[in-house]
Formats: sequence, C-alpha cells, structure tokens
Amino acid sequence: MEVAVNNEGMNEERFKRRTDVDRSVFQTAVSDAMAKVRSNLDVFQDKFLTSSTVGNVYSLNVYGDTPTANPDKIPGANVGWTTGFWTGILNLAYELTGEQEYLYVVERQVNSFEDRIERKIDVNTHDIGFLYSLSCVAAYKLTGNETAKAAAIRAADHLMTRYVQAAGIIQAWGNMDDPNERGRMIIDCLMNLPLLYWASEVTGDGGYKDAAYQHALNAYKYIVREDGTTFHTYFFDVFTGEPLKGKTVQGYSDDSCWARGQAWGIYGFALSYVYTKDVRFLEMSKILANYFLNRSPEDLVVYWDLEFTDGSDEPKDSSSSAIAVCGLLELVKHLSDEEEKQYFFNAAMQITKSMYEHYSSRHEETSNALLLHGVYFKMYNHGVDEANLWGDYFYLEALTRITKDWNLYW
Repeated sequence: MEVAVNNEGMNEERFKRRTDVDRSVFQTAVSDAMAKVRSNLDVFQDKFLTSSTVGNVYSLNVYGDTPTANPDKIPGANVGWTTGFWTGILNLAYELTGEQEYLYVVERQVNSFEDRIERKIDVNTHDIGFLYSLSCVAAYKLTGNETAKAAAIRAADHLMTRYVQAAGIIQAWGNMDDPNERGRMIIDCLMNLPLLYWASEVTGDGGYKDAAYQHALNAYKYIVREDGTTFHTYFFDVFTGEPLKGKTVQGYSDDSCWARGQAWGIYGFALSYVYTKDVRFLEMSKILANYFLNRSPEDLVVYWDLEFTDGSDEPKDSSSSAIAVCGLLELVKHLSDEEEKQYFFNAAMQITKSMYEHYSSRHEETSNALLLHGVYFKMYNHGVDEANLWGDYFYLEALTRITKDWNLYW
C-alpha cells in the first residue's frame, strides 16, 4: 500500500533564505547549558529527576508509570518513562566537554538501568527505547561498556514482548490484554524503534529489525493523514490486524495535530530511514516537517497543538520544537536536493537560535532546567509552561549536532 499525502511543501519564505547566524551564539548556548548540567551533578548522580519542573525547578523523581512502580515513594527512583533523558544529557555533556566526571555518573546510572530491566521495574510500556537508547546504548557506543550493552539487549528483548504479530505493531501502553489499550500504537514509538534496529546490528538477529520495520510501515500507512498531519494514537484489531481508528490522548482533539507527536514523526521516520534505507520514510519525514514548519509562529517555537497559532492564547511547547530540530538536522544528512537541504537546515538553525534567546533558562538563575516553556500534558494541566526532561535533552542534542560532529545514540 502506498500513501498519497497532500502536502503544502516548502512554503515558508523565511526558511528559503540562507541563514546568517553567528555560529558563536551556539557555543555560548552550550556553555550556558553546561553550567546548568554541572550544577545538577551533586544531587542527581545515582538519583533521577522528575519528568517536568514545578516553578522551573526539577526535584527528585518519585512517580512512575504505574501505581506499583515505586510503592515506597523512594525519592530519585529510576521509574517512569523519562529517566533516560537525564543520562542522555550526561552522555552529551561528556561529548561536549570531554570531562570524565560525566562518564563516572553515567556508569553509576547504567548500573541502575541494568537493575531496572533485570527486575522489570516499571517497564510495561513501549518507552523502553527512550529509556535504554539514551542511557545504555549511548554508553556502549561511547565507551564500549559491556554492562550497558547487555542491559540494552535485554531491554530490546523485553520490548519485543509488546509486538503484536497479527497487527504488526508494538503496543504502546498497559498489559497486552488490557481492553482499553490492546492494539494501540502511538506516534512516539517511532523513537523507540532504534533500540530494536540496534539490537539486530549487534546480535545478528534480524527479528528485532523486522518487527521495528513492520511497525514503522504501519505508522507510515495509518498514523499520517492525507494533509500531512498525524494522529497521536491508532488502534488495530489484535486478532485480524485490521486498522480501526485514530484517536488522541494528549492532543487537542482526535482530529487535531498534537505538536510533539508531529515532531516525533519527523525525527522517527528519518531514523527508520537510517536503518532500513526505505526512501518512503525519508519522504514522510519531509512531509511532516513541511506541515510543522508551515504552522510555525512568529518566534518559530510552536504551540502545544498545531491547531493553534499566534493570537490563540494557548501555551507554547518548546520541547516539540527541540525534537523537530533534531529531526530536521538528521533529515538534511540524507537529502540529495540542495534546495531542500538548505531549507530544512535554515529552519533548524533559526528555531534553535530562537529557543536559546527566548526559551532557555540562561536568565533564570534559580532554575536547574535547560529549556523552559514546555508542555507535558495540557488536558490534565500537568507540566504546562514548565521545563521537561525530553525538552532539555533534545535542546542539548540540537546544540551538540550544530557545534560538533556527532554520532547518533538512537
């Protein structure tokens, strides 16, 4: 099945002009970010941060994805879906500075992730990819840490238990027989697939890659609408594989385009292209990127749902823009058309500059975050106009990509 998508194309004139940005601004942004990261080391060495801030300040993580994840409410526990972003930030910090203190902390956290997957603590979710790609896969790639490699392979094995053969998808949430979650894929999972692609590479077992590829194909076929927007979630019949319906959990409505989901798609389809060389994924990444950029407001940082633009009085979500920038910078590495490459590169540079100048914490001395004005869960009023760990991670990944030659953790 081929997908026919009507897309507006590269319509933003401000991204067509070659970006005249003083590159030193990004080095300054890195320095500012590193000062914040370093100040967090004393508290968050073998402990983890909350998913999002309160008053722009992270505290010790307590709550995971299930009520039983941390029954004793131990502060700083490695539970929930976001702890890997903190370890990923530390891996980036090591690459940006060369300072061994970051590796020392990463090694301690790798041991925590090894224990977590061995004891199956709060891993009943597809977000194992977020957890283990940025912690253990990254640590193995950077230093050859065999403990990290073994833990990541075990995590990939566990992620495979969520693969629904008949539907060709990885179920996102809940027990596999949960009637409310059974057969649900979500667009975020495109970012979890690299753990499986990597596992195939290091083990020689093609089963991981086959499952990831089939999931990506179903996301390509069903989660993208004809206008280049995306569903947050999509349901399949787990017995027949029949596609059923698209819905949202975190977006404004079932028919709107949740900004973070669109950003996951930009980056996630580009990553599936990296591992499969299926050009359909590269084309889809461009389509989603064009829609995202065409909905960019004046300061280039999007609102939490792309339904909204300037004048809507809705909150921005800086994390969506940070994710999108990383996707754009990966996308341009694989394009052959010079006009397309320049357009998406210009957009990435301009958005990153705006994030640093208007959304970073450089003037917020009391904040221990990197990127402010994000949104976690708008409909529950959770983490609205706050920093969040994934926003911080992708902001720092964007700066790393811009300022040095960087190899994927994904």
